[in-house]
Amino acid sequence: MDIGIIGSGKVGRALADVSVRAGHGVTMSAAHIERAEEAAKATGALAAASNFDAIAGADIVILAIPSDALADAVVELGDALAGVTVVDTTNRYDGADPGAATDGGSNTEMIQELARDASVVKALNAMFSSRIADPIVDGEPVDAYFAGDDPEAKAKVARYLSSIGLNPVDAGGINMARVLEGMGHLLIALQARPGGTWRQAWKLVDSA
Repeated sequence: MDIGIIGSGKVGRALADVSVRAGHGVTMSAAHIERAEEAAKATGALAAASNFDAIAGADIVILAIPSDALADAVVELGDALAGVTVVDTTNRYDGADPGAATDGGSNTEMIQELARDASVVKALNAMFSSRIADPIVDGEPVDAYFAGDDPEAKAKVARYLSSIGLNPVDAGGINMARVLEGMGHLLIALQARPGGTWRQAWKLVDSA
């Protein structure tokens, strides 16, 4: 697949690296072209001069930017997102009040409201970049929970998640993005304590 990644920070860079290694074509953008070029050089991806260039022709567009930059980025892209499968990896985390963001909404639903003709899927928010880069624990892939309303888009995202070594778990409709963001908030809060490794991840287990 052709993957467009908006954002060249830790998450964007980790996703670019594993995506290239999985055989996908990756184009990245950043607020400053120098950062995109640096990340692209390190991962084997291509650097784009703009967000528009990064998503042109992409099968999946991944938003890996700070939560407070989402609305502006989505509004800027406008009709360019029509018909596009968009993956939202973000969390609205407040270190001073981790529960504040569990207000009955989600970034994913906000994005879908702004980009009505896109198919927005929540994914990859409840894991750290270190785990994206190394998704196998005790011989098993960690879980990658995803949520959205478009079955075709979700199937495409599931294939992508599998291709980069994760275990895709369908969490339901787009309203379940609220739950996934809560999972992301909890994971961050636990790691922010003394001794946090920033490598923990979610895994459903069952007895035989």
